[in-house]
Amino acid sequence: MANHTRIAGTAAPLPLNNLDTDQIIPKQFLLGIDKAGLARGVLYDLRTNADGSPNTTFVLNQPAYRDARILIAGTNFGCGSSREHAVWSLQQAGIEAVIAPSFGEIFYFNALNNRLLLIVLDHHIVRTLTERVSDPAQSALTIDVERQCVVTAGGAEFGFDLPPRQKRMFVEGLDMIGMTLRERDMIAAFEARHDADNPWMKIDLPKQQRAA
Repeated sequence: MANHTRIAGTAAPLPLNNLDTDQIIPKQFLLGIDKAGLARGVLYDLRTNADGSPNTTFVLNQPAYRDARILIAGTNFGCGSSREHAVWSLQQAGIEAVIAPSFGEIFYFNALNNRLLLIVLDHHIVRTLTERVSDPAQSALTIDVERQCVVTAGGAEFGFDLPPRQKRMFVEGLDMIGMTLRERDMIAAFEARHDADNPWMKIDLPKQQRAA
């Protein structure tokens, strides 16, 4: 994964409160055993009419917002079930960040651990951003992750908090496995101390298993 200190692009307004993970990615799109093909199910019931045709009134179906990289969402975005597919599907659809007053707790950490940036801002600021980006001419936003601020096309800046661990993962291009492997020397040192202090617990694997 590449380093990533900024997200810049179109922001789409999606001011719906309590948009849950079942709406983000409906259950009929969770039939595979991997992450492939989830983008086609993102917000499916909002994007499509009952007959399967595109809902042209939905913001992400409108030409100005089809390539949106940022969502300005409502309160409690990502509540509901714990399905991690909700995060993966948004990423596959090109969404790199979501700004909202609050998020479902499990979704929040699923997102940050997969490097989907979630930004919590006061609901008055979110409302201001929603109104601004509802005008396609003002829909461009820049998120500076290192400085931890959202910058509008007009130059207004809004700071946000980000847990240090998740900030490091995002900026350095690490997922949870990559983050853990950064500490491989510390892990190896702990294993050596543990084996020395507790030799009866050490499992001496056959040579072929160690090689694997």
